[in-house]
Amino acid sequence: MEEPETIVIGAGAAGLIAAERSASIGRRTLLLEKAPKAGVKILMSGGTRCNVTHATDAAGIVAAYGPAGRFLHSPLSYLGPDDVVALFAAEGVPTKIESTGKVFPRSDRAIDVRDALVERLHRSGASLKLKTAVRSLVRDGDRFEVQADVGRWTAPQVIVTVGGRSYPGCGTTGDGYPWLAELGHEIVPPVPSLVPLTLDAPWLRELQGLTFDPVEVAVWDVDDPAARRPKRPLARCRSSLLITHVGLSGPAAMNVSREVARRASHRTLLTCDWFPDRTVDNLLAELLERRADEPRKSLAAALARIVFARFAEALVRHLGCDPERRLAEVPMEWFRRIAAGLKGLPLVVTGTLGFAKAEVTAGGVRLSEVDSRTMASRKVPGLYLAGEVLDLDGPIGGFNFQAAFATGWLAGYQGTPPETWREANAARARR
Repeated sequence: MEEPETIVIGAGAAGLIAAERSASIGRRTLLLEKAPKAGVKILMSGGTRCNVTHATDAAGIVAAYGPAGRFLHSPLSYLGPDDVVALFAAEGVPTKIESTGKVFPRSDRAIDVRDALVERLHRSGASLKLKTAVRSLVRDGDRFEVQADVGRWTAPQVIVTVGGRSYPGCGTTGDGYPWLAELGHEIVPPVPSLVPLTLDAPWLRELQGLTFDPVEVAVWDVDDPAARRPKRPLARCRSSLLITHVGLSGPAAMNVSREVARRASHRTLLTCDWFPDRTVDNLLAELLERRADEPRKSLAAALARIVFARFAEALVRHLGCDPERRLAEVPMEWFRRIAAGLKGLPLVVTGTLGFAKAEVTAGGVRLSEVDSRTMASRKVPGLYLAGEVLDLDGPIGGFNFQAAFATGWLAGYQGTPPETWREANAARARR
């Protein structure tokens, strides 16, 4: 191809969309990817099913991101959840909504999602160069110089969509951070997010494989489990929870993992409310009612009527009670201890499984340094950023792909006014 007008670095969800949009408005666009195929992380996501978005509107996506969600108002106004669904439907990839609100391709095949994006890219006229690892990105006058292991290119515009550090086997090894730092951007220290937690709780690990739904977990900035907790947790999530051989997984644990990872220098306290729809008094009343009805039944057997038997026995032992004691002989203090444990059991978190098991990266280019109306860098003219390279991470449920698609879509237009988009697209349709 002729010398490119726009170079996009990173052929993931954001990069594939950004390059296709750039070419759609007539820019000679080159997309560089260091992996041997595009969209590797797409292929792995959602258990190889790819959760493309969430069944909500733009306001719901913004709310899910918390304070950082304000950054997404403009990108989502151009490509919201319904637009993503329509985009894939137009490419022959119909979607379905699951009970959790997650939106998957009806085929349950992530490869269909990836192939649809690649097909759009090819139709747009953009060029894709695989097995091309970019080594440096330098501003040289009014152009950028992109140096890769197999070549060198220059262009007046560059869109960086290299992702973060999660799932490094996909090629997302944080390559973009040093380039962008050298160009003047501040990088919020990246940490793994949406990642399983590790615990200092051998008694709980023996219960691996048990899933509870719903459970409300909360993370507290307290090193000592016996210390008084602050009034508010660092993070809280109500969802399903899976006990693993090293700690906890599932949406409830993974959605609070960012706060744990950010405090890796010390242990963090986590509490589990195993019955978020009930009160301590309500649980205590049920235990006492069982004592009245079945006084000869063991404590563990009675508790097993409301929770898994394995969990009931392990919890009772962990709380210092005898699981074989007959209910008639159980002191009131034990009942209170168990009821309280079911509502706010404190667990010491030792860390996470790290970037290798993290679905996304928290941290990246500080959002205040990017114009969310165009995805342009406020530091470097001609530079645009989209996707996970930004300090923008959301919860499990398709929110992160939605943000990648929306920010990539907007970045691809490189500040071109919407009326120009329409004119360029109409011209392409006439050709």
